[in-house]
Amino acid sequence: MLLTPVVMMVMLTAQADCPAEICAKPSPCCAASCEMDKAGEITIVAFGDSTTAPRGPLKVYAGLIETDLRKKGIPARVINAGVGGNTTAMARKRFAKDVLARNPRLAIISFGINDSAVDVWKDATTPRVSIEDYASNLRYFVEQLRKNGSEVVFFTPNPLAWTPKLKDLYGKPPYDPDTNAGFNRLLDRYAETMRNVAKETDTPLVDLRKAFEKRAAETGIDELLLDGMHPNDTAHRLIADRLLERIVPLLKKGNCPREQ
Repeated sequence: MLLTPVVMMVMLTAQADCPAEICAKPSPCCAASCEMDKAGEITIVAFGDSTTAPRGPLKVYAGLIETDLRKKGIPARVINAGVGGNTTAMARKRFAKDVLARNPRLAIISFGINDSAVDVWKDATTPRVSIEDYASNLRYFVEQLRKNGSEVVFFTPNPLAWTPKLKDLYGKPPYDPDTNAGFNRLLDRYAETMRNVAKETDTPLVDLRKAFEKRAAETGIDELLLDGMHPNDTAHRLIADRLLERIVPLLKKGNCPREQ
C-alpha cells in the first residue's frame, strides 16, 4: 500500500510520541495512541472499598502506583474509585459510572472485607453478601471490563486483627475473639473465592493476603494495620510494590490500542 506524505507524517509523529516503556516494540499501530486518553495519559482505576479509598494523610496504594509508574516513564493517571463500606453488590451499582465511564486501560479490583462481614452487633447471622453473589459480582466486573477492552487485576483483601473496639462489635459467633484467625475465618473463604474466580476467568491476581501474612510473621500484623482492619502507610507501600510487579508488564505488552 502506498502512503501519502501526510499519512507517513502522522504515523511518524505518533511513533515519536509513544514512550518506549509502554510499547515494547513500537509500531504505527501501537504508537497511534499507546493506550492513552486525550490528555496523553494511561488511565488506571483502583476500584474497591475503604482499604482503597482516600484516608486523610495516608499514602494510599493508588497514589503510590501513579507516582512510581511516572518515575518509570509511564504516564499513568490512577483514579481512586474506592468507597468506604462498599460490598461488591454496592460497588456493582456504581460500576458503570465510576469505572467503565473512565474507559480505563487497567482496572485494579479488591473487595471482600465488607462482603464477608456478619454484623453480629445487629444480630445478623449471615454475611452481608453471600459467597455465591460475591463470586458472581467479581465475574461481572471482569466480563464488562473485557468487553470495554480493559485489562483487569484482582488483589485479595488484607487480613484483619482484633482490637478492643472490633471485639465489642464482632466478638461472638461465627467469629472467635480469642485469635486473629477466628476473626478471619469467613474472610479467608472469600479470599479463596477471589482466587478461584481469577483462575476461572484467567484474570491476573496479586495475593496480597498471603503477602501480608508473610510480612506479619516477621513483624506482627499490628505493624501493618491502622485499626485492625485498614492498611497503614507501610502496608500500602507493600500493596503498591506487589501490584507494580504485575501491572508494569501488562502496560508494556505493546498491544494495539482499542478505540478511544
